[in-house]
Amino acid sequence: MRSGWMAAGLVVWAGMASAEPRTYRLDPSHSQVLFSYNHLGYSTTWGMFSGFDGDILFDRNNPAGSSVSVSIPTVSMFTGWQARFDAFTSPDFLDAAAHDMITFTSTAIEVTGETTALISGDLTLNGVTRTVVLDARLNQAAPHPMEARDWAGFDATTTLNRSDFDMGQFAPFISDEVELRISVEAFAVE
Repeated sequence: MRSGWMAAGLVVWAGMASAEPRTYRLDPSHSQVLFSYNHLGYSTTWGMFSGFDGDILFDRNNPAGSSVSVSIPTVSMFTGWQARFDAFTSPDFLDAAAHDMITFTSTAIEVTGETTALISGDLTLNGVTRTVVLDARLNQAAPHPMEARDWAGFDATTTLNRSDFDMGQFAPFISDEVELRISVEAFAVE
C-alpha cells in the first residue's frame, strides 16, 4: 500500500521547528481520507473518512527519525448511501462493532526529496495489521494566516487490497484494490 500523508514534508519543516523534536496535531476539520474502488467495471465508487485524530512528532535534526500516528473511528466513514454504510460497517467488511478504530503508526520514514517522503507503517483495519507505505508530499509549511501557530499540510496516496484485511468479498467483480487519497493539515502543539 503506497499512501503518503504527513511524512512528505518533514524535511522542510526545519525552518519552522525548533532543534528539539516537536509535536504537530492533525486538524480534524481539514483532514480526510478518500477511498475509491471499481464497481463491476461500470463506475468508480467513492467514500471518505473525516474528523479523526493524529500526531506527528517531527525531529528537525533527524527527519527520518520522526513519526506519525493516526486513529480513525470506523463509523466516521461517509459513503453517501445508508445501505452502503451499513454494509461496510457490518461483519462482512469493517465489522465496526468489533473493531471501532482504524489505526496507522509509522515504523520508518524515507526522505525522497525536499518535499516528499515514503512513510512505512502498520495499518490496522478490520482487526488485521499489515505494513503499508504512504507516498507523501508536503503542500505547505508556514505560520497559519488565521491561527497564531505554525501549520503544515500534506497530501498522500496509496493502494490497498481489501483481501489483505479479510474483506475480499465479491472480488474480482468489485475490485480488490482500493485507492486512498489523503489530505491533512496539522498544527504545532504549543
